[in-house]
Amino acid sequence: MISILVGLALSFIFPIAYKDEIYKYSKEYNLDPFLVAAIINVESKYNKDAISNKDARGLMQIGEQTGTWGAEVLGIEDFNPDMLFNPELNVRIGTWYLSQLKKEFNNDIPLVLAAYNAGSGNVTKWLQDERYSKDGNNLYKIPYKETEEYLEKVEFNHKIYRILYRHYMEKPDTSTSLYSDVIIYLRTFISNFLKSLRKGGYIEI
Repeated sequence: MISILVGLALSFIFPIAYKDEIYKYSKEYNLDPFLVAAIINVESKYNKDAISNKDARGLMQIGEQTGTWGAEVLGIEDFNPDMLFNPELNVRIGTWYLSQLKKEFNNDIPLVLAAYNAGSGNVTKWLQDERYSKDGNNLYKIPYKETEEYLEKVEFNHKIYRILYRHYMEKPDTSTSLYSDVIIYLRTFISNFLKSLRKGGYIEI
């Protein structure tokens, strides 16, 4: 009974959905699918309709500029930002963008994650600044607290996803899709409910 409850709790905190899309495009762009799954959880909590305060959209929280660039390179016709709410297209562009960052930063995943969060231009500047990089190749200090915390969250989620779903990711089936959909729906519902209460001044979080 305890193991079942623990499993349910972990599934709630670390759900998996759109597995086939994650696996397909991770393999296409030579990425670790567990890392992509972790990024999605940190970025949007698997809410395909998520919008950030900077108007980044969808599962992997892609901005309009990155989306337009990716759509042009990938030959996606008649692109508009609302298309980023489509899970498959979002994952396709998001994984493609991660692959570009991997090339730019020589497969250094911490740098890739920092660039995904703060922008590649900022990371390049930090690497050239002795306050943040001693050798021009590694960041010993990240000036953005948000980015520092983002790396910690993704790296932690990555470890958990590799443990929880190591026997599941490579199986192209949808046997647990309904279960995943319910978990994500509940998470989204609770999140929206708490936000509405907070906006209404009923509770403080």
